[in-house]
Amino acid sequence: MKIHKALWFGLSCIGLVLLMIAFLTPWDHLTTGHIGLLMLALIVVAIMLGFPTAFTLMGMGVLFTFLAYYMQSSDAARSVGQTLDLMVQRTYATMTNDSLISIPLFVFMGYLVERANLIEKLFRSMHLALARLPGALAVATLATCAIFATATGIVGAVVTLMGLLAMPAMLKAGYSVRLTAGSITAGGCLGILLPPSVMLIVYGATTGVSVVQLYAGALFPGIMLAVLYMIYVIIVAKLRPDMAPPLPKDQRGVPLSPESAALASGGYTRAMSGMLAALFKGRRNKDVPLGFLLRNMGMAIAPLAVTVLLVAVVYQATTRPAVVYEIPAELQLGSGGFDSGLSEPPSDGGLAEPPSNELAEPPSSEPPAAGGLAEPPGTPAAAPAAAPETAAAAQAPASAGESIAAPQGFWIFTAICAAILAVFYAMLTWARMEIFKMLMASFFPLAVMIAAVLGSIAFGLATPSEAAAMGAMGGALLALAYRRLNLPVLRESVYLTAKTSAMVCWLFVGSSIFSAAFALLGGQRIIEEWVLSLGLSQLQFLLLAQIIIFLLGWPLEWTEIIVIFMPIFVPLLNTFGIDPLFFGLLVALNLQTAFLSPPVAMSAFYLKGVSPPHVTLNQIFLGMMPFMGIQVVAIFLLYVFPGIGMWLPTVLYR
Repeated sequence: MKIHKALWFGLSCIGLVLLMIAFLTPWDHLTTGHIGLLMLALIVVAIMLGFPTAFTLMGMGVLFTFLAYYMQSSDAARSVGQTLDLMVQRTYATMTNDSLISIPLFVFMGYLVERANLIEKLFRSMHLALARLPGALAVATLATCAIFATATGIVGAVVTLMGLLAMPAMLKAGYSVRLTAGSITAGGCLGILLPPSVMLIVYGATTGVSVVQLYAGALFPGIMLAVLYMIYVIIVAKLRPDMAPPLPKDQRGVPLSPESAALASGGYTRAMSGMLAALFKGRRNKDVPLGFLLRNMGMAIAPLAVTVLLVAVVYQATTRPAVVYEIPAELQLGSGGFDSGLSEPPSDGGLAEPPSNELAEPPSSEPPAAGGLAEPPGTPAAAPAAAPETAAAAQAPASAGESIAAPQGFWIFTAICAAILAVFYAMLTWARMEIFKMLMASFFPLAVMIAAVLGSIAFGLATPSEAAAMGAMGGALLALAYRRLNLPVLRESVYLTAKTSAMVCWLFVGSSIFSAAFALLGGQRIIEEWVLSLGLSQLQFLLLAQIIIFLLGWPLEWTEIIVIFMPIFVPLLNTFGIDPLFFGLLVALNLQTAFLSPPVAMSAFYLKGVSPPHVTLNQIFLGMMPFMGIQVVAIFLLYVFPGIGMWLPTVLYR
């Protein structure tokens, strides 16, 4: 019987792990730390054999926790009680983690948007808008995947739908199977990196890093990765036209509606000037209703209105005077004058809650009462008079009602916006007006919902959970607007959301129990001592960590990598002076390989399920390889230029 190559690969990996266990374990002087490492290796083997990840972690964690307690006390009854206590504590601590609340809401939003049937209209409009670019269909596929993946974050749904829509069109146009498969699978995987991403929530909840800062930091790396994909496709289309033939001219445009054709016959080649002439110069064709003119004029003016609103918001933000608040010395951080009431850390054994990242409400800026400011408790009776400079600084906020001058960067930004608008209206022919109307019906509703969700998180208007609730409502409204919100769709979305959320929560419970057992046995201590004994520099440690994660992406999925191995890496970051947020961004880019790495490349199997019979799995795997190389380039760029990921969270939150 012929065994599939993927099965041979999996069996080979399992055999390699078992050989490492047999030859590297010091059986003659086995310690509890070595037992912890043995548990880690057995977990990897069990997962590769196909056992459910969450319950494998939970079962192994309970078994080895009992073993650890029993080796300490040799009392079976007491060890069973301690093990059950640890299970309850870890489960309760996981279920009370506020970061997990946003997962079912974001997943529900994704399933509703997926069923709103927007992706077909989005792909068609993107295809027409980018028709003049080399490799237009592949570029449009990547752009559609990036936009739709941002709205849904469900890799399987995006890859499957784009396989049904884009793959037949690309193969019919003469695109190679490899480029077609690579574009669809790589574009669909962008949803696990671009916010709002469930993967970032899982990483933040596992490591204690702020999900808000992760969202802000992952935005530009995700866009950079999508742009690198598009650049690669354009270069391939230029150098190898046989792999991505240019589109025929009859497929680059869209037929005009009768009303637009009637307006175009008036002699105006530009849509804006033709509609203005029809409205104000009495040249309106009798076959063109006034309502059609007003609707099209409103759509054409929408970019101008949005740009003016954006410039006004930026102007207000850049010219708002800074407000300085006086904080009594007793309340300043590090002064020692504030007693939190906690004389010692809690000893209940549960997971500690990560520090809150919400901004405290600023003190009231109302002027003091006639009696003046009251002295804070503990202030000496006779305080020295303030120096003139201090008094002036204290009075500055009260007299700082005048706006400061706009910086030069604002005027550069305004000039760029004006130039873009000028180019847009200069190129807005009647045919492009039809394409723009298609974009208004498919792209802009998604863009508004995504901007509302991410903007409310980024600017501190809502927590991730509140923004996720708003996004779920937005997904329901989109489905309702496109007449897709009915009882079967709602029932299926709720069922899939409950299924996915239960999987993630059980995975967290299993990971928490496993991590507790691993730390209890001393496995973490052995790994830390081994890494520190190597004398690695910061760069060498980062390279080692990323290579390990990259290799783990071949046999394991990103969920197992995060919940099992991130608690091992994160405690070492402080030793090497690495920001956990920056490390998380590198890991997020690296974990894209988990969906593009055979033989466990789930996106390849999603695409194979909807591909024509002549498209083989090996062709899909080969098509994904160049995009994996682009991911390595993106990781290198992020390390060399950390501002790509760290600039936005630094500006907003630090």
